Amino acid sequence: MADHFRRDVHPAAFGPYPNFDGVVALTHGVGCGIDTQGEGMALLRRTLGGYASHPNFAAVLFIGLGREANQIPTLLTDQGLTEHAALRTLNIQDSGGTTATVAPGIEAVQALPPAANAVEREPVSARYRVLGLQCGGSDGYSGISANPALGRAVDLLVAAGGTAILSETPEIYGAEHLLTRRAASPAVGERLVGRIRWWEAYRARFGASLDNNPSAGNKAGGLATILEKSLGAVIKAGSTDLMAVYRYAEPVRTHGLVFMDTPGYDPVSATGQVAGGANLIAFTTGRGSAYACAPTALLKIATSTRGYGKASATTWT
Repeated sequence: MADHFRRDVHPAAFGPYPNFDGVVALTHGVGCGIDTQGEGMALLRRTLGGYASHPNFAAVLFIGLGREANQIPTLLTDQGLTEHAALRTLNIQDSGGTTATVAPGIEAVQALPPAANAVEREPVSARYRVLGLQCGGSDGYSGISANPALGRAVDLLVAAGGTAILSETPEIYGAEHLLTRRAASPAVGERLVGRIRWWEAYRARFGASLDNNPSAGNKAGGLATILEKSLGAVIKAGSTDLMAVYRYAEPVRTHGLVFMDTPGYDPVSATGQVAGGANLIAFTTGRGSAYACAPTALLKIATSTRGYGKASATTWT
């Protein structure tokens, strides 16, 4: 089904829809063999629900096997969603198997582009901008050039009524005091500290460390300790008050600078931000990164002239 809507395979599938960006297939490997009342299921449903209601999607088709613990009807109810013309579902077992699901799946998707194509762009207030902040492939200049520049942009966005989401909890470790002192209330600061404590307990169960050395790429780029990386990572959040702290993939409803508890791994972290409502990701990098994040636009920000020169010859910008 996904291959049918690849532009390089079936360019005619998009027909007379010049305003229609395309179809993206998003998959995951969980939902079965998982406690239906546990934290893992809640996180999965928040993520799927956030993507289903994301403003950058004109329409969504959910496809389930039919026997998994994460049943589609339960997922929709849990997330306050209902099936309608722009939110459809398919069940592989009810359809008669994998092969029998392909044709109706393609037919269902083909019925969606006309409405998407009819949407017209119009200027809106910056208060509708929800910016996810990411740094990956960091180098010694990340905390000197790209991250401070992004922090300044965050201050301007917040002043205009917009929202910025700082994340990657293990990568603020050791620098969290720079955020708690800016908390809008004691409760916000305590909530951030609570997420730090969760990560400390999590790593203790596996005998791991949160203040270990950076990755090999970070070291090659000039970072010596994780504290250096954490200090640089926090700078990209600017200087405004921290207004709220969210769990992974929770809907972000607060304007201003907020924090979302995510892992430090960029693809997983950005996925939580998008599920929370981020409609743009700003990604600073010194070493380079090939990551993109449909359906949200992703802007790569190089830390140096050298990095920018390499990027301009590739597609990752």
